[in-house]
Amino acid sequence: MALHFSNEEFLLRKSKVIKSMKEKNLDALLMFRQESMYWLTGYDTFGFVFFQTLILDKNGEIILLTRAPDLRQAQNTSNIKHIKIWIDRDKSNPTDDLKIILNNLSLKGKKIGIEYEAYGLTGRNALRLNESLENYCDFEDQSELITKLRVIKSQEEIIYVKKAAELADNALDQAWIHTKAGVSEAKILAEMQKVVLEGGGDYPANEYIIGSGHNALLCRYQAEKRNLSNQDQLSIEWAGTYKHYHSAMFRTILIGKTNPKHIKMHEACVEALKNCEKKLKPGNKVGEVFDIHAKTLDDLGYNKSRMNACGYSLGSTFAPNWMDWPMLYTENPYKIKPGNIFFMHMILMDSDNQLAMNLGETYLVTEKGNERLGNQKLDLVIK
Repeated sequence: MALHFSNEEFLLRKSKVIKSMKEKNLDALLMFRQESMYWLTGYDTFGFVFFQTLILDKNGEIILLTRAPDLRQAQNTSNIKHIKIWIDRDKSNPTDDLKIILNNLSLKGKKIGIEYEAYGLTGRNALRLNESLENYCDFEDQSELITKLRVIKSQEEIIYVKKAAELADNALDQAWIHTKAGVSEAKILAEMQKVVLEGGGDYPANEYIIGSGHNALLCRYQAEKRNLSNQDQLSIEWAGTYKHYHSAMFRTILIGKTNPKHIKMHEACVEALKNCEKKLKPGNKVGEVFDIHAKTLDDLGYNKSRMNACGYSLGSTFAPNWMDWPMLYTENPYKIKPGNIFFMHMILMDSDNQLAMNLGETYLVTEKGNERLGNQKLDLVIK
């Protein structure tokens, strides 16, 4: 088994989940988030796109219900001992197989928590699940039970995040080398991802975001790949990824003659990031981090150009995105704690002038403050 954590680590995680379940008077938890399954057992797959659930009861019994292609996947990557397979056939309903498992665990009439906030639980399957459990047991949404435990990273996890940060730094080196007039965005992406994989890393949970010219103002990946012009702007958001742990970065690189407005936008992003760093410390609320971001940029005249969130937690996440809970937006009450990992991005999109400027870094929250995990300069690079 290719387990990425010690047995002691997995036992500690399991005990924390069971303790939380008992506090909520849950007799069992049905996990549909792949992140929860990976964190709790090491199970590593993209098979969650089909109906799949990991059952944990209050006695510590763990059973995986999945399809045949993931039987050996679970055997090879996790510590799960009991694996049940539902059969693919026309009009098959895997909730029937789940009901058998629940009966064997004597959960009829008991209280069960369900991870509804999961990409692996489609609306159709959620309807089937609810119909199956109606009048069978008391069930409720417990989407964040494990998520709130995962948000504090252990020392074993921090090792992986720091390795991911090293890979992200290496990718930026490649971006700086290959960003020049006439070069295709595809070439830049290829070189960035290459060094991550060659360094022992993984594919990220979502695509790298790259855009030049008018597409530099986009915050999402899209399929157009253009060659850089003699005077251009290139925005790139990427993550180093190691054992599914992410460390993200964001930059805008300029090509050719510089627009003075770009210089001012970069100065604003640096100031906002530095102010956010000062606020990112134990005891503060994540909403306060966003508020200082917003105040800094608003005071500098960029209210129309900034976003309504300035970052989010990072960790071991699966497709379709690397964003994790909680997000940095106003009035978010989550109190920052040592062991949190946050990606903070300062994004300015000036639609009137078609100018973009981005700056983003990943941070580990420490007992007294935070540590920036990337080692690259924050300077504006012009090629």
